[in-house]
Amino acid sequence: MTRTITGAAADLRAGRVTAAELVEEAIARAEADDAVLGVFLHRDDDAARQAAQAADERFARGEPVGPLDGIPLGVKDIFACEGGPTTAQSLVLDSAWAEGIGDAPAVARLRAAGGIVLGKLSTMEFALGVPDPGKPFPVPRNAWNADHYAGGSSSGCGSGVASGMVLGALGSDTAGSIRMPAGFNGVTGLKPTFGRVPKAGMVPLSYTLDHAGPLARSAEDCALLLSVLAGHDPADPYASFVEPGDYPGGLTGDLRGVRVGFDDLDRFAALADPDASRRFAAMLALLEDAGAELVPVELPMYPELQAIDSLVMLAEALSYHAGDLRSRGSDYGQATRVLLSSARAITATHYLQAMRVRRVGQARMDALLGTVDVVATPMGHLGAPSLAEITGLDPTGVMTSLHTAYWNPLGNPVLVVPMGLASDGLPLALSLAGRRFEEALVLRAGDAVQQRSGFHLEIPPAPGRGAPMRVPEGAEDAVIAGISAALAELGESLADVGEARYAAPSGGFDCGR
Repeated sequence: MTRTITGAAADLRAGRVTAAELVEEAIARAEADDAVLGVFLHRDDDAARQAAQAADERFARGEPVGPLDGIPLGVKDIFACEGGPTTAQSLVLDSAWAEGIGDAPAVARLRAAGGIVLGKLSTMEFALGVPDPGKPFPVPRNAWNADHYAGGSSSGCGSGVASGMVLGALGSDTAGSIRMPAGFNGVTGLKPTFGRVPKAGMVPLSYTLDHAGPLARSAEDCALLLSVLAGHDPADPYASFVEPGDYPGGLTGDLRGVRVGFDDLDRFAALADPDASRRFAAMLALLEDAGAELVPVELPMYPELQAIDSLVMLAEALSYHAGDLRSRGSDYGQATRVLLSSARAITATHYLQAMRVRRVGQARMDALLGTVDVVATPMGHLGAPSLAEITGLDPTGVMTSLHTAYWNPLGNPVLVVPMGLASDGLPLALSLAGRRFEEALVLRAGDAVQQRSGFHLEIPPAPGRGAPMRVPEGAEDAVIAGISAALAELGESLADVGEARYAAPSGGFDCGR
């Protein structure tokens, strides 16, 4: 059976299922498949069972219940969470930091709504890089094929929802870290507007690019989760003051009067699955069937915004990790260490110019979204790469033919929904973006597609065993030199964007305050 959050919530209220049964189903899935898929870093079955019993007692007494009461959820292990360690999947993080916080505000909101947190879900180390099998952490694997990448960095969130170990999850997104694992695992993921969901109590990767948001089976589920997660929190200096909307209430299935701009992005895909174009065209047809008017568009400043995401992310990450990198470099996973070390090639000039060009890009996207309401593109032109493809010292190749990083410097809300399988049997995904703080319309578009398709309800086959992931071998210094040169070249490539000379640097926090 494929369970959604909204379906399970209705079943709980109708007495067709109990919270205890939902939790036991999730635990059984974890017992069966987690040794292969590497979803959980920490699981607290006893606490989950106690929370389920308390929820069932509330239902039995007829007490008011929250929108997530009795629903099994997971939390990416970069959010502080009571009852479990927060490691950011690294030997470096001081666990005392999270213990002093308790629940991050976003986690506390899930619990206050009745959600049952089963445990902490795997990530890429500090939400950066790719798995390092030489460190004492699980290697997250794709729910559709255990020889393939789960996507990063909310890896356990994507494969955990797809495999049924959790019905929804809290993740984060800096270059696609919600959308990539959602898309690669055939589920739904939402990067809300920057600042819409508070990031206090979350280990930062990039202060001005990080977004927190939900992953779940459906757009309807993500709408429900966002209704719980969204809203200002004074502990987060980047949190928006814009009031949240009624996200579940806007899911009409009707897109009449909505203009959807579409760009296939084929010109930016170094490689493409032969089925990608056909799948994208079929999703556009579903949007049109829902009443949308389709308008061809071209995403503005695509190469520049992709470059900005890499430069700003790594510069800000290095500012956070510089001290530990000097004193505890060997404790970092290899890919994380390589990327952070390479970030030293990014100069202050590169960073500030990137932030100025970023503001120009935001203005260009605002102009485009003055002519259309939603922008539809492929999330990428390929399904998840094999783990063998990403085990080299240079982890940047995993982004080839992916289009997620473009949207983080802009701060706009972006939803990914499954659009069927590629020729290799792995999921492909559609990306739907909208104006800042118009998550309701983006979710409405995604839900309209899902009311007319069933891709989001497809269950992956049994994961199999998965081939062992080998520790990469090679000369780190040579790889660092190569990535450093590439980053410096990216920085220089932004120097000639003339309009940026008179633009104030964008700080991300202005993307919706």
